[in-house]
Amino acid sequence: MTEDLFGGLPEPAAPPAPGTTATNAGANPATPATKPARGKIVQAPQPDPALLALAERLPAGLHLGTSSWSYGGWNGLVYQGEYSDSLLSRKGLAAYSQHPLLRAAGIDRGFYAPIPLADHMAYAAQVPVHFRFLVKAPASVCDPWLRTSEGAGRLANASFLDAAIAARDFVAPATAGLGTKCGPLLFQLSPLGAMAADSAGFLSRLDAFLGALPPLDPGATPHACYAVELRDASLLTPRFIKLLRARGVRFCLSARERMPPAERQLPAQALMDEGEPGPLVLRWMLHAGFAYEQAESRYAPFDRLIDEDPHTRAVIAEQVVRTLRAGQPAYVIVSNKAEGSAPLTCLRLAEAIAERLAGS
Repeated sequence: MTEDLFGGLPEPAAPPAPGTTATNAGANPATPATKPARGKIVQAPQPDPALLALAERLPAGLHLGTSSWSYGGWNGLVYQGEYSDSLLSRKGLAAYSQHPLLRAAGIDRGFYAPIPLADHMAYAAQVPVHFRFLVKAPASVCDPWLRTSEGAGRLANASFLDAAIAARDFVAPATAGLGTKCGPLLFQLSPLGAMAADSAGFLSRLDAFLGALPPLDPGATPHACYAVELRDASLLTPRFIKLLRARGVRFCLSARERMPPAERQLPAQALMDEGEPGPLVLRWMLHAGFAYEQAESRYAPFDRLIDEDPHTRAVIAEQVVRTLRAGQPAYVIVSNKAEGSAPLTCLRLAEAIAERLAGS
C-alpha cells in the first residue's frame, strides 16, 4: 500500500460496541423540552449561567460551531420548542446564534446546489457581528464525477475545478451576501478515484484552479479565506501543503472517513503554519469506524452524546490552543456524526480549550 508522506494511509477503526452507554452530559437542565411550537419564530432557551461563564473564558478568535443548524432534536440544547427541520433551516439561525458557545456555523447545503445571494444575505441578517460562516463550494466544481443516486461516479464532470464557475456560483454570492460574517470558503474535494493516482497531474490542475480564483477583498470580507479539504489520504503530502501555502490557501484538517486520524494530520498543519501561522480550519465530521449512514442511524435525533471520543477531542483542543496562542483565529465545525450531538461536542471542546488556555 502506498503511504502518504505525513504518516501513512488511515487504518480502519472498529466502531463502538452497540451497547455503548449514551450520555446527555452538558444539556441545560434549566431548559427542558417543551410542547411543539405553534408560531413562526424560533425561540432559544433561557441563558445558562454555566455556559455564559464558560464562553467568557474563550477568546474572541475561537469560532466554534456545528455543521448546519436545522435539527429538531436540539430542543432544549439550542432551541426551546419543537420545530420542523425546514423551519429551522430558514429561521433557526437567530436562536442558534444566541447559544453562548456557538459563534460559527457551516453552510453545507451549498455543496448540493449553488446558494442564491438573497439566501446568504438572509443568513447574515440573523446573526450578530462576531458570528462567522464556513461555506462549502458546490459539487459542480468539487466533484470530478457526475454521480448516480447511489453515489457511484458515472461520468467525468467537465466543470470540475473550473474557476470561472466557482467564482460565479460560489465566491461572488457568498462574499457579497455574508460580508464581514464570511469565514472560510471551503472546497471539499470529493474522492477522486483513479485521478488520485496521478498526483502530479492532479496537483498541477489544482494549482491552476487556485491561481485563477478571484482575490478576496479584505475590506469587504476581512475574515474570509480559501480552504481545501481532501478525501484522498495519498494526496496529503508536503507538495500539496506547499502548493496551498504558495497560493495563500488554507488546509482544512478533517476528522472523517478516508483520512488519517486527526493527530496524523498535525504534521501537515505544522508545515502549513511554518514561519507564518494562519487561521485554523478544522471540521470534525464522523466518528472513527462508521460510514455516514451508520452514524446517522445510530445518533438520530442528535440530542445526546453516544460515542464520546476524548482522544480526538484532546487533539483538536491542543491544535486550537496552538492557533489561538499564535494570534490566529480558529474555525472549528462539528457534525452530529462525530459523537452523537454536535452542540454537546462543542461544549466538551470548549471546556477542553478553556482548561488548556487557563493552564498556559
